Amino acid sequence: MRVQPIAPSPLQALNMVLTSIDAVRNGRAQWLLLVAFAVSGLLLGEVRRALMHESALWAGLAAAAAFVVTFYGSNAAGLMLMDDALGRPARDPRQAVADALARCHRLLLVVLCVLLLFAALVAVVAVLLWAAQVPAFGPWLLGLTVPLAVPALGLSALVMVGLVGPLAAPAVWCGLSVVEVLRLLRREVGARLPQVLLLSAAVSLLSAAVAGLVSFVVLGGGRIFVMLAALLANFDIGAPGLMAALFGQGLRTAAGSSAAVPGPHASAAITGGGVVFALGLVLPGVVYLRGLCAVFLAVQPPDDAPPE
Repeated sequence: MRVQPIAPSPLQALNMVLTSIDAVRNGRAQWLLLVAFAVSGLLLGEVRRALMHESALWAGLAAAAAFVVTFYGSNAAGLMLMDDALGRPARDPRQAVADALARCHRLLLVVLCVLLLFAALVAVVAVLLWAAQVPAFGPWLLGLTVPLAVPALGLSALVMVGLVGPLAAPAVWCGLSVVEVLRLLRREVGARLPQVLLLSAAVSLLSAAVAGLVSFVVLGGGRIFVMLAALLANFDIGAPGLMAALFGQGLRTAAGSSAAVPGPHASAAITGGGVVFALGLVLPGVVYLRGLCAVFLAVQPPDDAPPE
């Protein structure tokens, strides 16, 4: 007889989320996510250039390609991190990309279904607001609609952000179909919505803490590097330009006036700063994806997860 696995307690689930910090040691997932971000950044640069040349078609194609690369690249990294969370042998990046292309469109279908339900709720509210224009019973209907519509709309938005996002993606990574993911979401809305929302908030806070630490390292290291470059090598690499590049504004700096980029050393420093920014963006990203895996496994223990 198959024994139903016991779901972890709230403290155990929180501990699972906190241990997601170990994702910073998953070098292959970081590499995959870094490649996805780098390619997406190049494509977004093409979008800006296409818009400057008023080429709407090319801008749309480049934007769509950037979305596809980001979506499937992050899902491929999520598949690798789910292997880590389940204690399975980690798949290689090439296999992770292939698996993401084969199954992660399910996540888009789940999001579409949820958005259709939200659109139906918005349509009901719109009908009530339209009916409230009737002078005979409009004020009475509006007074009744406000206390019903405001909590319903707000709670729906909270569920989409705090439950659908954190659970749907790792559910797809574990192999659930669209119907199974929707059933899981419906079950958790009625069973453990507050717990899932708090776990999702804990994942966001953990990722934000990692991002804060990364920002401190980048800011402190950047200022020390500029000082050492000026004192020891007499390089005028331009402190404002380098600091802007370290925080993702390298393209804007490079496109600015020649005064912003005094020479070849400054150009090289800005390029290196862009690499540092990409690396700093990846670390909170892998922690967040690994945290989503922990939230999913907290509500659906591994023995419940369908086999690969």
